[in-house]
Amino acid sequence: MSETHELAEKIAESGEHGEHGHVSDATFRRRVGVLIGALACALAITSVSGSNAMKRTLIANIEASDTYSFYQAKVIRQQVLRGANDDLDTTLLTHPELSPDDVAKIHARQDGYKKDITHWDSSPETGDGKKELLEKAHRAEERRNHASEQNEWFEIAEALLQISVVIASTSVLMASRPLLIFCLVFAGLGLACAVNGYGSFVELPFGGG
Repeated sequence: MSETHELAEKIAESGEHGEHGHVSDATFRRRVGVLIGALACALAITSVSGSNAMKRTLIANIEASDTYSFYQAKVIRQQVLRGANDDLDTTLLTHPELSPDDVAKIHARQDGYKKDITHWDSSPETGDGKKELLEKAHRAEERRNHASEQNEWFEIAEALLQISVVIASTSVLMASRPLLIFCLVFAGLGLACAVNGYGSFVELPFGGG
């Protein structure tokens, strides 16, 4: 941005000199042409960054959705096992004639059910317990929201840089130095939004993500 401001100052001084110190329209156009090239490069980089941010948003959203689905499957399986365990309790209560071996088998099966239910509640070793899945889903949501807001900033930056390129092109056609000032304003805002897209220093005032 400092080089851009120096260029603008040189152009602004051109109107205050006579023929010996005057920057000709041809020189003005060449300098603005260089500026347009720089803005076009910044626009291309911003566009690619926005596209990458959108891809990260989609990937994180899919991961969050899949993790929540896995979590719901765990919940359903737990409910099924709890129901099966309750059925075995009912069997023990309503069939006192069961042999000790049958009762032992029922208790062994219930112990297995309870072990699975506890495992599905939380399993730090495998990371597939409900607690771990919820944490994973929340992290994926945070990445999705962050990438989504980055994409919003890049889209704003892209629009501002496009406007600045159009104004710069018009200033070349009209050899208008005042138009270049407007170009630099939009370019500065666009670059600021792009930098914020990378660094996330400021949140969107209207809510992104």
